[in-house]
Amino acid sequence: MLVTTTDELKGYKVTEVYGIVKGSSIRAKHLGRDIAATLKGFVGGELKGYSEMLDEAREEAKNRMIEQADRKGANAIIAVRFVSSQVMSGAAEVLVYGTAVHITKE
Repeated sequence: MLVTTTDELKGYKVTEVYGIVKGSSIRAKHLGRDIAATLKGFVGGELKGYSEMLDEAREEAKNRMIEQADRKGANAIIAVRFVSSQVMSGAAEVLVYGTAVHITKE
């Protein structure tokens, strides 16, 4: 499955549009990550535990979107966008969406 943030694919023609597909993942903070983040807040630097958590959430959301597009018969997803938001204290949602299409080489 080809997944891209662009609206068009050079060298390909969109032959069918199946509509919007999406995937999401909600992840909660882990107590150990919170403690490490608090300590890191004093000295500065990347919060690797949170970065890993968000990477995992993005990957899971993307996989769910791809599964949805596959069920519709698509072979590509164009105009993909990622959005994140805080759902509640200590939990974040990552949402990914795009347009499921069928493409052929020109």
